[in-house]
Amino acid sequence: MARAAATLPPDARGAFKEPLGPVYEDAQRLLADAGDPVIAVGDVVTYHLVEADAPPKVAIVDGKTEREAVTEEVADGRPDADRTVEVASEPGTISEELLAALVEAIEAEGSTLLAVDGEEDLATLPAVLAAPVGASVVYGQPGQGMVLANVTSALEEQARELCELLETTDAFWSLLE
Repeated sequence: MARAAATLPPDARGAFKEPLGPVYEDAQRLLADAGDPVIAVGDVVTYHLVEADAPPKVAIVDGKTEREAVTEEVADGRPDADRTVEVASEPGTISEELLAALVEAIEAEGSTLLAVDGEEDLATLPAVLAAPVGASVVYGQPGQGMVLANVTSALEEQARELCELLETTDAFWSLLE
């Protein structure tokens, strides 16, 4: 089992439901407003970006959408990344392994596919904190579409405040510095 760097306590779940940016149903429209690089959190979001001929620099996938296995079409739509890194992260947590791989993938040359054994849902916030200002983090909003979170200092502050609601370890914060 992977060591958790952060865990979402049940009483904080509601704070994580509001999107961190505008919600799009069309990948081309989203991409027109996106910064560079693009980091995708989720299989379906990654699939739509690849289908729009704009594979993300970092794609974080777990083979599931809304806790169900993705379709074969979505699974086959993963990008041909320069490297694939397999990590484990339990549901409701961000493992140290996932966090370290995410930070490394953002800083690395080329593209990375992070294949998560477990769940990648909470990776959005550390992606915002690890990405440079001007980058975009794209993730799914269940039943609505794709959220475009363009990284600004204000969004970083919002993400940091949300991370304060998590039960974090020292490793969580040191990996993000």
